[in-house]
Amino acid sequence: MPRRARLVIPEIPLHITQRGVNRCAVFLDSDDRAHYLSLLSSVSKDHGVDIHAYVLMGNHVHLLLTPRATGSVSAVMRRLSQCYVQAFNRKYGRTGTLWEGRFKSCLVDTEAYLLTVYRYIELNPVRAALADAPERYFWSSAQGNLGIRMDHVLTPHPVFLALSAESAKRAEIYASLLKQGTGPDDLAAIRAYLEQEKALGSSRFQAMVERTLGKVATWRPRGRPPLDS
Repeated sequence: MPRRARLVIPEIPLHITQRGVNRCAVFLDSDDRAHYLSLLSSVSKDHGVDIHAYVLMGNHVHLLLTPRATGSVSAVMRRLSQCYVQAFNRKYGRTGTLWEGRFKSCLVDTEAYLLTVYRYIELNPVRAALADAPERYFWSSAQGNLGIRMDHVLTPHPVFLALSAESAKRAEIYASLLKQGTGPDDLAAIRAYLEQEKALGSSRFQAMVERTLGKVATWRPRGRPPLDS
């Protein structure tokens, strides 16, 4: 069976996740994580993809990015994965794959969900009890987006920049948003739409995606529909 085509539209953000095969660890030390971020910065710039948020967990990664061309996301992820796995295997004397199949991706409505996905990604270490605040976890974009340190991987999205024209005020507003956390309904929606690789957002946004790509963009329950009683 051929692979289902991804929903990708230039200039529309994508939430991406990629897991280790059998949920195995893909980062064993800080050097691994630093190398991954160095590769991400390099290949994303080479292919015209802006990275807005990221988190490197033990056995998976989350990225929020915007491509300028349809094929650029696949090119970035393919090169990133290949280069990282080659270095990882060489370092640890292993062979074979490291990532679990192909990465998952979900279009994100800039008006309705973009900042929510920013927060979802950067709050991953807090939900996993790896840190008591997002800025205390070094291997995410939280410190960069909060203005704590310069992060050369990141290109802020215009919606993020619109929080304030002043960087200090913008960081203050975003810190307040992070403290609000992510509600259970938003958590469920983000996970469901990412799992099915659909378009997370308003019905108007989803209709636009379906008109543009000619593909179903809305989440659907798994399994057969119930029989009429």
